[in-house]
Amino acid sequence: MSRTTQGRDNATVTIRLLDKDYQVACPAEERAALLESARYLDEKMREIRDKRKMIGSERVAVMAALNITHELLNARSQGDNPAALDGKLRQLQGKVEAAITRGRQLEL
Repeated sequence: MSRTTQGRDNATVTIRLLDKDYQVACPAEERAALLESARYLDEKMREIRDKRKMIGSERVAVMAALNITHELLNARSQGDNPAALDGKLRQLQGKVEAAITRGRQLEL
C-alpha cells in the first residue's frame, strides 16, 4: 500500500512496514525503487518476526538490516557490479535516515 503527495522536487510516499505507515520523501523517478525496497524490507522483517517469534520492531529491524547487508556483501564478493550496489545502498540509507530524522516516525 502506498500513497503519494507531490512536493517541490520530491514526492512524499507512504510505505508500510510491519503494519505501520511511514512517510518518505523521494524524487518521483525513484518512487518505484523505493516501493520495491519497502516491499522487500517488509517481507524480510515479517520472515524474521514470524520465524524467530521476535517481539519488538527494533530487534526485527536490526536483524533485517544485518541480513540484507549480508546479502549485499555476498553479492559484491560474487562479482556483481559493486559501484551500482554501493550507489543503491547509499540512496536507501539516505532515505531511511531522512525518515528517521523527520519527526522520529520510525518508532522501532
